[in-house]
Amino acid sequence: MREPDGQPTGAVLAFDFGQKRIGVAVGEWQLLQAHPLTTIHGESNDARFSAIAALIQEWRPRTLIVGRPLALDGSAHAMTARCQRFAKQLHGRFGLSVDYADERLSSIAAQEQLRAAGHNSRSASKHLDAVAAQLILQGYFDSVGSNGPHLPSTDPKPADDRQTAACN
Repeated sequence: MREPDGQPTGAVLAFDFGQKRIGVAVGEWQLLQAHPLTTIHGESNDARFSAIAALIQEWRPRTLIVGRPLALDGSAHAMTARCQRFAKQLHGRFGLSVDYADERLSSIAAQEQLRAAGHNSRSASKHLDAVAAQLILQGYFDSVGSNGPHLPSTDPKPADDRQTAACN
């Protein structure tokens, strides 16, 4: 949905996808500010997508953002394809628009942020994935905020430099 001035509105959920955990953050188009939300644990797709469905029911997002892992030089690697598959599954299951954000170094930045907030490595690990998702979403908001109004496509597309702004 868009306001009369063309700005997107509504909630946004962002995901830092991992094989063991998925960090989740939430934000709002009008504020362009991200907050860590939760970490989804579970190996089975059914358990993961059930947890995601509950979050979508609760937050009713307009948009989903998936952090796309890339090598430091911008090239794809094994996890890139897994994240793209996850993004396509999100779109297929929930019918929401999905976009990608570069997630390079987000986990390292999340560790540093948690350490600066006084967490030791044990307590930080509980929050790491959600904070990484927050950083991914904030990077996405920062990149689209500086480029004017933007509403993601409804079907995730392969990475290009414009879409990749904030990853592990």
